[in-house]
Amino acid sequence: MKAVILAGGFGTRISEESHLKPKPMIEIGDKPILWHIMKIYGSYGITDFIVCAGYKQHIIKEWFSNYALYNSDVTFDFRSNGMTVHNNESEPWTVTIADTGLNTMTGGRVKRIRRFLDEDEPFCLTYGDGVTDAPIDKVVDFHRREGKKATILAVRPEGRFGTLDMDGNDIRSFREKSIDDVGWINGGFMVLEPSVIDYIDGDSTTFEREPVERLAADGELNAYKHDGFWQCMDTMRDKEKLQRLWDSGEAPWKLW
Repeated sequence: MKAVILAGGFGTRISEESHLKPKPMIEIGDKPILWHIMKIYGSYGITDFIVCAGYKQHIIKEWFSNYALYNSDVTFDFRSNGMTVHNNESEPWTVTIADTGLNTMTGGRVKRIRRFLDEDEPFCLTYGDGVTDAPIDKVVDFHRREGKKATILAVRPEGRFGTLDMDGNDIRSFREKSIDDVGWINGGFMVLEPSVIDYIDGDSTTFEREPVERLAADGELNAYKHDGFWQCMDTMRDKEKLQRLWDSGEAPWKLW
C-alpha cells in the first residue's frame, strides 16, 4: 500500500517559518513534520510514499537527496574525490516527490499523481502537517471491510476556549472547554480507492469540497472514529505545542 502526502501548499497561517520552507519541512525536534508523518505510516509497514510537492519543492527534494548523509558516518577522500557512507541508518522507504504545481488545489494534486498509484489497490492520503496515534492498520482494515470508496479518520480536537452557560446576559456557569464540547472533524488521515480520483475534475478542485461532498451523497464515504491523540500544525501555537510534547519524551504520535 502507498501513502500520498500533500506537501505543496503555501502554509500562510504559519508564515513565520513557511516563508523560508514548505510547511511540511518545518521541524519538530530536529526532523521535519513530514518525517514524523512518514514514521507513523512506517510503523504500520507502509513505506512507499508519494509526496505531492509544489511550493519550494526543491527544499523537500534536497532534504531527501541528502538523507543518508544526515543519518550516517561519512568519509570524504579529497585525493580521489570519493565518499564512503558508513552504518547507513536510513529508513527502508521509497519516496517519490512529484511536482504537482505551485497553485494546484488539494484535489488537483491527487489527480496529478494517479500514474504512481496501483490501479487495483487502495492508498492512504494525508496532509503534511498533522500527526496522530490512530491505529492506521485498523483504519485500513475497516476501509476494506466496509467496502466503500473512501474512509476518513474522524477526530475531536481539543476545545480552545472556555464555555459559558448563559441565561440572557447572566452567566450561570463557566468551565474550560472539553473535548466533549467539540464535534467530529476530518482528521486528515484517509484511505481511498483509486476510483475516488474520478471525482476530481482538475487542478482547481479542492478535495475536501466537491469530491468529498459527492462521495458522501453517493453513500461512498465512511468515518473511522478515533478518540485518541490528533494534532495539526496550522499555526506557531500548534508547532510550539508539538515541540513541547516531543521535548517531554512522551509524544503520543511516536509509535516507532
